[in-house]
Amino acid sequence: MTSKQPELLAPAGNWDCAKAAIENGADAIYFGLDRFNARMRAQNFTEADLPKLMEFLHRRGVKGYVTVNTLIFPQELTEAEQYLRTIIAAGVDAVIVQDVGICRLIRHLSPNFPIHASTQMTITSAAGVEFAKSLGCQLVVLARECSLEEIDKIQRQLNKTETSLPLEVFVHGALCVAYSGQCLTSEALGGRSANRGECAQACRMPYELISDGEIVDLGNRRYLLSPQDLAGLEVLPDLVKAGITCLKIEGRLKTPEYVANVTRVYREALDKVIVDIYPTPALTQGNRARFVNEGWGNQERYNLEMAFSRGLYTGWFGGINNQELVHARFGKKRGVYLGEVTSIRNEQIRVLLQAPIKPGDGVVFDSGHPEAQEEGGRVYSVEMRGHEAVLIFGRRDLNLRRIHVGDRVWKTSDPELDRQLRQSFSLENPQFLRPIYLEIYGELDQKLIAIARDELGHIVQVESANSLVEAHTKPLTTERLHEQFGRLGNTSFCLGSLTNHLEGNFMLPVSELNRMRREIVVQLEELRSACSSASLSQAKLWELNPNASLSNLLPSVVKTQNNCDSLSLIVLVRNLQQLKAAFQAGVDTLYCEFEDPRAYREAVEIVHQQGKHNETRPNIWVAPPRITKPGENWILQQVRSCNADGYLVRNYDHLKFFAQERCIGDFSLNVANPLTADYFKHRFNLERLTASYDLNITQLEDLLTSCSPNWFEVTIHQHMPMFHMEHCVFCAFLSNGTDYTNCGRPCEKHEVKLRDRVGTEHILQADTGCRNTVFNGTAQTGAEYVQRLVELGLQHLRIEFLNESPEQVHQTIDCYRQLLQGKITGVQLWRKLKLQNQLGVTRGSLG
Repeated sequence: MTSKQPELLAPAGNWDCAKAAIENGADAIYFGLDRFNARMRAQNFTEADLPKLMEFLHRRGVKGYVTVNTLIFPQELTEAEQYLRTIIAAGVDAVIVQDVGICRLIRHLSPNFPIHASTQMTITSAAGVEFAKSLGCQLVVLARECSLEEIDKIQRQLNKTETSLPLEVFVHGALCVAYSGQCLTSEALGGRSANRGECAQACRMPYELISDGEIVDLGNRRYLLSPQDLAGLEVLPDLVKAGITCLKIEGRLKTPEYVANVTRVYREALDKVIVDIYPTPALTQGNRARFVNEGWGNQERYNLEMAFSRGLYTGWFGGINNQELVHARFGKKRGVYLGEVTSIRNEQIRVLLQAPIKPGDGVVFDSGHPEAQEEGGRVYSVEMRGHEAVLIFGRRDLNLRRIHVGDRVWKTSDPELDRQLRQSFSLENPQFLRPIYLEIYGELDQKLIAIARDELGHIVQVESANSLVEAHTKPLTTERLHEQFGRLGNTSFCLGSLTNHLEGNFMLPVSELNRMRREIVVQLEELRSACSSASLSQAKLWELNPNASLSNLLPSVVKTQNNCDSLSLIVLVRNLQQLKAAFQAGVDTLYCEFEDPRAYREAVEIVHQQGKHNETRPNIWVAPPRITKPGENWILQQVRSCNADGYLVRNYDHLKFFAQERCIGDFSLNVANPLTADYFKHRFNLERLTASYDLNITQLEDLLTSCSPNWFEVTIHQHMPMFHMEHCVFCAFLSNGTDYTNCGRPCEKHEVKLRDRVGTEHILQADTGCRNTVFNGTAQTGAEYVQRLVELGLQHLRIEFLNESPEQVHQTIDCYRQLLQGKITGVQLWRKLKLQNQLGVTRGSLG
């Protein structure tokens, strides 16, 4: 692999997937173990597998990265420490990490073990990359929502600051509609956190669109939040030119056949791109030569669609196109589109073909209702009639009464392709060979010297046992040397190039040349497996400090005694009417989160002007949008121009931009343990932190007892912000526009909700960056746990409003005041609000 060639990173949910990735050209694999990874439904490896797995990978010249890409709770830190020691000692090449505290712990345990910042860290800008570097990360996986233009801006901004890090992007696979690390849907709807590897895939479910109280007729488009799958094949040249270091394939829950299929397509395509952009003779040698001039087209698309497809699209690489990203017709695997049913007669189904079909292939008939049971089966025989195919199935395989003319037909299975793919990783001998480069030296009466290098920088030197003698027949020509040293069958190597420096006609027994070749292979394999990282040029383990301990990092705890006067009820409002109601209710601290930050100036003036008549006016804090992309600092400047008392910071750009202001860290910073809390609190001088919404009551209590409780505020009443996404539902389904430039801004004209399968209407709102948030239509409360939290020293409690009327705001604040004063219990509050205000309050996610 050249320095300019990106690494191809493939997923591995088990041993067969790992073999499938290796034998089809992956440069590295990423995999989870049985804990702390974002794909807990995968089969996963165990800690006991690590030594054997890493040796296997390194012998094949492949790196192995372990995913530790979930939030870690306080009581898990001790277990995580030992877990990380095992990973580091096993010679893993890097860990992929979401949790800020875990980054700190890794760097404390080892000064040089590589950390890759997961896409779960929601890094969308140069400031995010700089933040990751400050934690000791060596590579950043950008959010999937970054376009090629934005990636280029990030690279240029980093180059100016001299803090550049290698960047990785997802190039193929399922797209999450919500920003990774910011999806709280599974937590809100089922108590299963996506930040804990338990995503319930609510984005793949059907929804009805309700605008201004009326259902919008969208025909057969019901999967409003289900993006097509990402396929970056056509933008590979752009990604290479953009300097991307690593191209990542999604799919740790997929089959080995999927891994083999997609990895092979991208391996071949990437090699062609590299040769086209950076012609290098060495790359055209050996087992990669056959890929160079073939290009890609229909066959590659066919293979990718058969691997797994909800439709293939370049995602956000080309910028925002809300009409293309989500077709909304289905949210599950389809495959290759075959065509439409033209007639049904005598148990024979005619289809106007747009793709090949053969006996044994599996198909499904799509009547436009993917949520219902669909007819499908294996084709028994095919008869071609021009461009039409007559498909015949086994008796009683199909209920023909449920199939209609006009139904779309998809090929969902190709057994022949699957057999070919399985062969690539099920055979005993290696199938994908890595090149070695030889230089041959020698003089008369001296030893023959062979110096071999592999792609990863390992070098070995082997000498002949015999001296070179003058050749009378069959001298050691370049062709003869190439023939003998190129016989690398049954090994994982092929001969990339051979440079012959012999001057004269010399001879050496063939048996000695064969011995030297075998010795080269043995020494290279030993070097590879001895290295704890396939990228290291010498065999050495990662440094692991035996004296380092988690206890060294834990913050000191200062307990506080609470009384009614010390408790602070914070109210977040989302419009001026709610603000006025909260102000009149005498709230001490107000937060504003408005769609349009230009309205913050008026909000601040209202509070400051009316506050002049009070000895102690309330503090008013304002919130910038949750995501900041390159070129969006003007929004932050607009927010700061309102001269609020402070700012609710939500991402890494906010931490940097508002560094000289009063700041409170919001829930989106994902503070779930004391190591993370301590880092944000002291490195960025934040006045308080909002505890992560992923914590249940027990974990929240653990957090409050492992830190000083006055560091925190806890949101005890809210409509959970489930999806936060670049995808704009307003634009996609209430306009014909592609983005904010041509959509007509329906978000400013309509109140929109998404009705799910059980009838709950979830509230949709847009922000100034045109990003959408889907809020749970049912408000939730942690009122029953407030007394316990206050007893632990918590002083700051937040309630959030969404679309409540001023009257509801006033009544809700009054209820919570009574709760804090001990006049009503949490259960009474829950029942009272539910009955009187019809807010639909539930007990929420703290339980």
